Amino acid sequence: MSGLRDIIVQLFRFVLYAAVHVLLISRLVLFDLGWCFLYLGFLLFLPLRTPIVVQLVLSFAMGLTMDIFYDTGGLHAAAAVLLGFLRPWVLRILTPRDGYDSGDTVNVHQMGWQWFGVYLLLLVVLHHTAFFVLELGSFRHFGTTLGKILMSALFTSVALLIIQLLFYPVRRGRN
Repeated sequence: MSGLRDIIVQLFRFVLYAAVHVLLISRLVLFDLGWCFLYLGFLLFLPLRTPIVVQLVLSFAMGLTMDIFYDTGGLHAAAAVLLGFLRPWVLRILTPRDGYDSGDTVNVHQMGWQWFGVYLLLLVVLHHTAFFVLELGSFRHFGTTLGKILMSALFTSVALLIIQLLFYPVRRGRN
């Protein structure tokens, strides 16, 4: 019964992140350089025990959902699948000395500020780099693209950090 509950919770999270992004956040732009990709929170905050195949399918589904709403021809899907592919590698690199507990989640309160900051910034910058390089299709306007990557990564990371601080539990698994 717990498996069905987990699936329903993740389905609710998928719809919530997609709806909030499409209806509210998509209209926020900083200086024509920074966009907030809030939907990445769904992918970044998946449980640690989520199998890679499920992560890739969910990444594609979320990216395709964004592509449908924004008519971006697969840009969101490609960048989200890359994020889903790289997430286990980053988790493996950032594995604590004692390893992850079965109950661990991607949570700033549980994993600590340093771990969470590196995890979040690394994956968000990789996603945004793929997205904006694919969007432009070349390195012709490298400065503008770099500005978009950095401003958007900062905007998205701060928004996701705020979501973590507001909506995720302060429960600690270990000290």
